[in-house]
Amino acid sequence: MTAVLDPAEPSGAAAAPPRPRPHRRTAYGKETWKEIAFLLSNLFTALAGFVYAVVSVVLGVGLSVTVVGLPLLALGLGGARLLGRSERARARALLGVAIAEPSPLPSRGGFFGWLWSRLKDPVAWRTQLYGLIRLPWGIVTFTVALVSLFVLWPVLPFLARGMAGADRGMVRGLLSPSDELERRIAELESDRGVVVDTAAADLRRIERDLHDGAQARLVALAMGLGLAKEKLLDDPEAAAAMVDEAHGEVKLALQELRDLARGIHPAVLTDRGLSAALSSVSARCTVPVKVTVDLSERPAEAIEGIAYFTVSELLQNVSKHARARSASVEVWRAADRLLLQVRDDGAGGARFDGGTGLAGLAERLGAVDGLLVLDSPEGGPTTVTAELPWRSRPKP
Repeated sequence: MTAVLDPAEPSGAAAAPPRPRPHRRTAYGKETWKEIAFLLSNLFTALAGFVYAVVSVVLGVGLSVTVVGLPLLALGLGGARLLGRSERARARALLGVAIAEPSPLPSRGGFFGWLWSRLKDPVAWRTQLYGLIRLPWGIVTFTVALVSLFVLWPVLPFLARGMAGADRGMVRGLLSPSDELERRIAELESDRGVVVDTAAADLRRIERDLHDGAQARLVALAMGLGLAKEKLLDDPEAAAAMVDEAHGEVKLALQELRDLARGIHPAVLTDRGLSAALSSVSARCTVPVKVTVDLSERPAEAIEGIAYFTVSELLQNVSKHARARSASVEVWRAADRLLLQVRDDGAGGARFDGGTGLAGLAERLGAVDGLLVLDSPEGGPTTVTAELPWRSRPKP
């Protein structure tokens, strides 16, 4: 099974299975009747959109020499956004058009900031243009669909499909988000939430590990040393035994603190780079791991850290779930991307929704414009490929 979890998809969603082939449409199937309903309703929605566009633009532009003209035009453009939202909803419901909603306009900047953001809103202006050009088309589609429904019904499905295709093109061209930048902003807003949630979860994990681990040992150590101090004169042998026990607790506490520090950012990664750090983490895997790092220079610290923890989590999955005999890790750079690949010869069958943490890992990669690809057929082998943006380390 091969799956890709794309960061543009809603966060937390499991990788979708391969899309099935489109089913064969019947002449008067459900899709055809939806298209006919869309074409028949075009006249009424187009008439409303045309009247609104003409009145709001003419009034706003005509009164722009007065103090109320530009605010009136801005309000008209704000209303056009609402009309565009209803048209997108109608196209989704009846034509099956997958189209995203534009990002909301910023509300800061006071009255003049509000006014300027509305007046230069490309989404609203394109919606007004959509309303102006739709009236002739709405008349044509309504007339052809209505007449064909009674006179030319054998060819109506083909006419409906063709005219509905033109409608889809107009909706995508004039009512979609402004451009690739607009869509990218929506993705980054979603990714920002993932980053905040991940950071909060990491802070809670560190706090829990400190409270339940090293802190508890240090409290017990302080109590033990206090008792040893009281017994130092009365029972030196017992005090020595307590000090010896406290010495063991100190060693355990230091080891827990080292493990916690390694989980935050291992010193070997900072000092010696990704190759040495991955060799260190692979040594803790329950199966032999071959590590190959082909990098001519070190990436930026943030990217290097994400790469390390990605491989670390994938190797933990190999230890816990794969039932493998061996594994390999490869790291290389391709143009402006850093690629990581972890393979194992285990049982396979890994999935993003299988409880192995792969979905969460894919979300964290998506938050930095990364990608996770899983290839894990039943019976193995399993190959997980992670892709990260390459950023060079600043020169010292």
